[in-house]
Amino acid sequence: MSKPVYVKFETPKEISEKTYELVEVARDTGKLRKGTNEVTKLVERGDAIFVVIAEDVNPPEILMHMAPLCDERKVPYGFVPSKAELGNACGLEKPTAAVAVTDAGKGKPIVDDLAKKIDGLKS
Repeated sequence: MSKPVYVKFETPKEISEKTYELVEVARDTGKLRKGTNEVTKLVERGDAIFVVIAEDVNPPEILMHMAPLCDERKVPYGFVPSKAELGNACGLEKPTAAVAVTDAGKGKPIVDDLAKKIDGLKS
């Protein structure tokens, strides 16, 4: 199956797993906000330090604006394959399309590492 149009680069499995790990660490020791509308507001206000976007969101129009907005505001972002797994990483029983990390807590080194690796994938 091809990737949705809003997915700007191919994410290797190890980076996806590291991204889920970041969400779990931020959930336990930092701060997360969940949901497309909430994440959009945080990116626009400059409060998000890392954004995670699920690839299996339907319809894709829900997330079409997210990657360009993150690029414009210079907020690092990554893609994960499953909205259900992203929801689980957040501690939810429901899937979530997008998550913003506002305080990484003990996950600060993971954020820095992911931002560097993902920047390499974009170019």
